[in-house]
Formats: sequence, structure tokens, C-alpha cells
Amino acid sequence: MNIAFASPAVPKDGVLVAFLSEGGVLTGLAAEVDARSEGQISRALKAAKFEGKRDQLIDIIAPAKTKLDRVIVAGLGEPKEIVAGEIELLGGVIAGALQGAKVKSATIAAEFPGDLTVDAAEAASLIASGICLRIYAFDKYKSKKPDDHTLETVTVMTDAQAKAKKAFADYEAVAEGVHLARDLVNEPANVLYPAEFAKRTKLLDKAGVKLDVLTPAEMKKLGMRALLGVAQGSAHEPRIVVMRWNGATKGTPPVAFVGKGVTFDTGGISIKPAQGMEDMKGDMGGAACVTGLMLALAKRKAKVNAVGVIGIVENMPDGNAQRPGDIVTSMSGKTIAVLNTDAEGRLILADALWYTQDRFKPKFMIDLATLTGAIMVALGKEFAGLFSNNDELAMRLGDAGYATGEKVWRMPLAPEYDKMIDFELADMKNIGGRNAGSITAAQFLQRFVNGTPWAHLDVAGTAMDSAKSPINQTWGSG
Repeated sequence: MNIAFASPAVPKDGVLVAFLSEGGVLTGLAAEVDARSEGQISRALKAAKFEGKRDQLIDIIAPAKTKLDRVIVAGLGEPKEIVAGEIELLGGVIAGALQGAKVKSATIAAEFPGDLTVDAAEAASLIASGICLRIYAFDKYKSKKPDDHTLETVTVMTDAQAKAKKAFADYEAVAEGVHLARDLVNEPANVLYPAEFAKRTKLLDKAGVKLDVLTPAEMKKLGMRALLGVAQGSAHEPRIVVMRWNGATKGTPPVAFVGKGVTFDTGGISIKPAQGMEDMKGDMGGAACVTGLMLALAKRKAKVNAVGVIGIVENMPDGNAQRPGDIVTSMSGKTIAVLNTDAEGRLILADALWYTQDRFKPKFMIDLATLTGAIMVALGKEFAGLFSNNDELAMRLGDAGYATGEKVWRMPLAPEYDKMIDFELADMKNIGGRNAGSITAAQFLQRFVNGTPWAHLDVAGTAMDSAKSPINQTWGSG
């Protein structure tokens, strides 16, 4: 889709979208069109008892004495209360309305009251960002494409045209990363197996991301037997992909992101129930997010050195599969009794986290994983679970989550929980029992960060089949 920015002017034809704050009056282009149509817009607003509440929309068809097909007025709410993330959501609401009306192109009058909490250029770029995120569709396997995904061109009109265009470049980069992550999560497992996932990361090379792909032989040489144990029941070999973006001064320690990438999770020998197992194609949502993040950083030319490491496997129950009761030695040298083969994500991350801290010595590490069903019992699909050994890192993630609408909730880590994964025949076991399941999983991971500032995001409830929002209507949230 093409998004352009221009100076305000009433379009000759097509669709115009304008904003009205709660209790406000029509101004700018909307007022001009209202005058041309001899008050048709204001009469329609009055008849519909339109109050300008946030996300409230009214669609006025073919206003008189203009060649416009329609004017859509969107409620802005109370300007002093609306925050940046909510403006982006409003862009998604508008895109949904345009798609529902099967509009191909539209002009948006990004004219806002002076008491808005962000400046005009930022607000215009956020509206465009919301549109970019909302128009995503994954319909490649449909023989007949849906007819409501027709929006092709949007022109955002603002007095701060140049500044808005510059600000939008960063948001567009993020949207590209989100779309990539959504594509990966939405793909079926017969198409996206570990080697194919690794192959698709090669598109990041064009954006300036350096890539290394570790084969099973290389992983074995490094001692990654926790990860390899998960993969041994599958016909598809595992991969580790290392993505590096160098946007800061050479020698500056990187920040690191580690993703769980189980392209399909049957549970292995500890097989899952049949109901809902089809959703386990999305058990690589953490790896998808890290991949999209690295693309976004590169597209933004972010001034940071960043490393993304994703462990990609398929967990299957064939005659060579790992058995409950097996003991494996991780890359760290610590031994793990695998009491449940369906607690496989933490085995993958154990080696991936150790490898990342050992090789790259990062300032901090953040891992993302669709790790436990227990986190959904605790938090549903609205918040991701946050666990951390570092208060500052946890606070920054919490603040960022509220600012963007991708909320996290900090959960505890404590020695009392750590004791629940100690085991008499090995250094630890990979499950801690029914109680505190997401916490004991995080305690397990903490044993492999070697003191590095670290945060674990359990995104089982938010990466796939999550709560729909104005900027996300697809199964894979990205």
C-alpha cells in the first residue's frame, strides 16, 4: 500500500476523512466541505447525535455540490487525554472503515486541535502507522481473495508534511517488521519448517543485517544437546539463526534478543491433546518477533548494536524422539532431566541464551517465547508475562508496553520457586509441577543467563490468536 503526505487541500473527488474532537466544531477541510455542501456535514452530525467520542465514526455519502464520494468524520475524543498509542489505534479504526466500504484510495485531513498531547507531525505519522498495521491480510492460500482488502492509496494531509513524512519512516519500518512476524506465525507448519524459516531470514541481508546459520553438526560441536534433544524426533533438522545489526560504534556491547522457534509442537512423546493442536504452528511466535524486530531496526537505521538469536526446531514423536526421563547436557555443562517432552521451549532457550551471553557479552538479553499455557491462566490474552533479574530493565519494558499498547505484567522470581526444579538425578528437571508453571519455567531459564541483565517475556497469550484490536485483525499478532 502507498502512503503519501501532502499539504491540506480539499480533494477533487474520492473519500475524505476528517477528525472532530469531543465537544468540538468542524474546522479546516471538513468545515470547507461543510460550507460547500451548504451544511450537509454538520446536519448529518446533528441528526446522528455525533459527539466526537473516540473511535466514533459517521459516514456521509456524496455530500452535495462536491464531487466527493463520501466524507468520514472520526471522533478524536478529548484531545488532552488521548496518548500516542491511541492515535495509532484510531488510524486502524479508520482503515477498517475504509476497507469495509471497499474504498481503494482516501485522503485524510490530519488536522488536530492545538491541545493534543503529541505534535501535528507525530499525530499524522501515527495515523498512517495505524493504517499500515490494520491493512495486513494473510490470504495467500485462499483461491478467491476477500473483496474488503482493496485499500491501495492513502494521502495524509498536514501542515507539517515534511516532518510527518520523516517521522513515518520509522513507523513504516516497524510495520514492515510486524508484517514479517505475522507472515511467519500465520504460515502452516508443512510450509514453514526449521530450514525454511532460516531461509526466510535471508531477506534481512538486503537491509544490512548480518546472518549466520548454525547446522546440527555445528550445534553438536558447541554442546547444544538440550536443543538437539528436542529436535531428534523430527524429519526436519533444527537451525539456529544469528542476526546482527551494527548501527552503533564498533566495539559497543550489543543488546540481545532471543526467540523460541518451534515451528510445530506436538508435545513429543508427552503428546498434546488433539483439540487445539493445530494452533501449535504458532509456537515459533517468539522467533518470529525477534526476526521482525531485527528487520525493523535495520530499516530504521537504528543507532544500536543488536543481536537476534533464534532456535528453530520441530517437536515430533517418532521412534528416535526424546523420551520422558532422558537426561541431556546443555551447552552450559548443566544437566537436565527431561520429565516432560512438551516442556521443550525452555530446553531450546537454555542453549540459545547461554550461547548468546557467552559469544556476544550483551548489555542485556530479552527472550520472547510462547512458553507456557499457565501464563494465559494468569493474564489471559491482554498482557504478556514479564520475568527479570534486573529492576531497571523490567521497568523500561513495562513503560514501553504501556506506551505502545503491548502491555506486560511483571511476575515474581524467587529462590523458593527455584527449588521446585531441582532434581536428584540431574542438576535440574524441566518441569516444576502444576503450581506456578510460568514462574518455574522462568526460573529454569534464569539458570542459563550467567548473571547477564535479562528479561523473559512469555507471549503465549499475545503472539497468536490474541485479543483483536484496531491495528491487528489477524491470527498472528506480530
